[in-house]
Amino acid sequence: MADVTVRVFDDADIDRALEIERATYPTPWTPGIFAEELKAPGRTYIAAKSGEALVGYGGLMVVGEEAHITSLTVDPSRRGGRIGTRLMLELSRRAVAAGATSLTLEVRMSNQRAQSIYHRFGMAPVGVRKRYYQDEDALIMWVHDIAGEEFAHRLDDIATSLDGAAGGGS
Repeated sequence: MADVTVRVFDDADIDRALEIERATYPTPWTPGIFAEELKAPGRTYIAAKSGEALVGYGGLMVVGEEAHITSLTVDPSRRGGRIGTRLMLELSRRAVAAGATSLTLEVRMSNQRAQSIYHRFGMAPVGVRKRYYQDEDALIMWVHDIAGEEFAHRLDDIATSLDGAAGGGS
């Protein structure tokens, strides 16, 4: 994990992100969707890199005091290496910095690994979106009061656990 860094996602990352999308999702994003998302107001995309190779990415949309994680995807060959946690930590920090007070996302009902990561960030299920992924329902998860001291401590604890596991920062 020490070799993974997180930085801003840019146009040069799109081709590799498309490969990861195709390896991950039955209905992957297209180049056009990525291009539009990168230009859309209130959106931030980040990239997890191992050396120069993209190994994961995540997106955040902030509207007023609400932040929504639009995407969080890790290369299937790199899962289990805490890359998703690093991305989630950075997206959470960016949501707080943007003035959001709550954070939400949708996750596949079958994706227990991702759900466990989101629980660690204080997210709780609040509902279901039927057929959100065409082939599967989505669990809607939220965490509130992300601008508060308790959430800041939670993020610090997660960052410390990552630093200890990796021997360095994100």
